[in-house]
Amino acid sequence: MERGKMSSLKNVIRVREAGVFGALCLIVVIMSILSPYFLRPDNIFNVLRGMSTIGIISIGMTMIIITGGIDLSVGSILGVTAMFTARLMYQGISPVLAIFGGFGLGCLLGFTNGIIITKVKIAPFIVTLGMLSIGRGLTYLLATGLRGTVASNIPMTNEFIGYLGAGYIGPIPFPVIEMTILVVLFSLFVKYTVIGRQIYAVGSNEEAARLSGVNVDSVKLFVYTTTGALCTLAGLMNAGLLSTAATNAGQGNELDVVAAVVIGGASLNGGQGSIIGTIIGAAIMAVLRNSFILLRLPAYMQTVTIGVVIILAVSTDRLRKAS
Repeated sequence: MERGKMSSLKNVIRVREAGVFGALCLIVVIMSILSPYFLRPDNIFNVLRGMSTIGIISIGMTMIIITGGIDLSVGSILGVTAMFTARLMYQGISPVLAIFGGFGLGCLLGFTNGIIITKVKIAPFIVTLGMLSIGRGLTYLLATGLRGTVASNIPMTNEFIGYLGAGYIGPIPFPVIEMTILVVLFSLFVKYTVIGRQIYAVGSNEEAARLSGVNVDSVKLFVYTTTGALCTLAGLMNAGLLSTAATNAGQGNELDVVAAVVIGGASLNGGQGSIIGTIIGAAIMAVLRNSFILLRLPAYMQTVTIGVVIILAVSTDRLRKAS
């Protein structure tokens, strides 16, 4: 009986999410002591709403990193798809068509990343770094026009998009509900579907997956295209919250997204990671940022701390593999 208990305990300890969740709980306990405001419901909901866009994009990034890739263009895709949707509405296009247009652009940019990576055989880091610049440039083009005047934001006053980013169901922000639904759906997807298992197979050993009949290129195209769609949703949520499509929307989000995935236990070598772990990682980052605000610490400490956490997470993964 004792052996069974010890075995179960070891299994729990081996689960990566358990360690990450333990770190989150420790931070929450410390903050609840340091700041009496931290555990107030309005602050907790603010933290959750603040992490919702990063959490949603991180779902796609998790699948990409599991396949052994990376996408540095997620922030730019967020910005350009929101700006494109706003520009279509501003020109008098039906909101429904404009939203479909935004998702179409997001999927197209994600698909473009995937097709270059799979067919031209360029490293994902280089391809998506280039798309980062292309997406940001297109954002400014849509905001200013071909004459390149001073960049300006475009109002986003559509009620549906406003509800996506700023609505509530009871006391719960709607973005939190959106994120939760997507986390559950994609967690089940990667665990129980054929494509989900193939995502892990490609990341674990691409050549072995190919020899076993997996269409590796199709799997990669799927994860990059899906991530483009998730970036679009995050962009519309951000625009709905601010009631505007901003030229700098999503700038720097790629760092937060990659950090959430790595902190959540995914390996940059591919083959390992989970949606749940990623969301816990995103929660850790959101709580840290909120903590700096509540404790009135200098803003630069946020960036430094996140950088340190990323290095520690990657180092831990390396040490675990070495042992």
